[in-house]
Amino acid sequence: MINPDFNLKNIPERPSKPRNSGLTMVMDKGLSCRQAEDFLEVAADKTDIIKLGFGTSTVTPSLTRKLEIYQEAKIPVYFGGTLFEAYVIRNQFDDYKKLLDKYKITHAEVSDGSMEISEDQKCEYINSLAKDFTVLSEVGSKDAEKIIPPYKWIAMMKAEIAAGAWKVIAEARESGTVGIFRNSGEIRSGLIEEILQHIPLDTILWEAPQKVQQVWFLTLYGHNVNLGNIAPHEIIPLETLRLGLRGDTFDHWLK
Repeated sequence: MINPDFNLKNIPERPSKPRNSGLTMVMDKGLSCRQAEDFLEVAADKTDIIKLGFGTSTVTPSLTRKLEIYQEAKIPVYFGGTLFEAYVIRNQFDDYKKLLDKYKITHAEVSDGSMEISEDQKCEYINSLAKDFTVLSEVGSKDAEKIIPPYKWIAMMKAEIAAGAWKVIAEARESGTVGIFRNSGEIRSGLIEEILQHIPLDTILWEAPQKVQQVWFLTLYGHNVNLGNIAPHEIIPLETLRLGLRGDTFDHWLK
């Protein structure tokens, strides 16, 4: 995955796209079409999936063109889970599915981070969408005061995978201060270790917007761990972390 002119030994191998592990999910919070093109020029081969964060797609100018830019690059795009919740809380789930069809969206996120629905209801939505779309389900709350015990994280992830989710997303928000992290950004390592005793690593997409969080996951779980909520300008830096070409992971894969 590096320029062949740089003949370095002991560079860890990255699977080719489309891949099931080593995924990098980018959060687009309102790039213009020109910015999207510039981003793809340097990072298309390093980006596996793009999320149009929360409800930003509703107020993004030239949305159709921007989606076409991503689709032409063969990178799946999906609307943030908050938009799904905005439709569901207004009893407009069918309208949401029509919206995905209208914009030729192939992936969908199901979440309950901003609203309260039962786990059974959430799994019904996953099951319904999974018939026509590739579903990512997000586990965890956007409320920093709401602490979900590990056994509930595990139970929800298991249920949502069984309902048809391709990947389960471990909530952290774009700030990296909720869910699997404390409000200081500190990693809830005990929670993550317990989750991984029951859920396969490749099935989870860890939201990790901060560099220190990315380094922690890469150090413990390898260069092909799935990471999400990465800012567009952080894709190249993240790839150097994955390959041991940045100080934070410099000596991780030399042997």
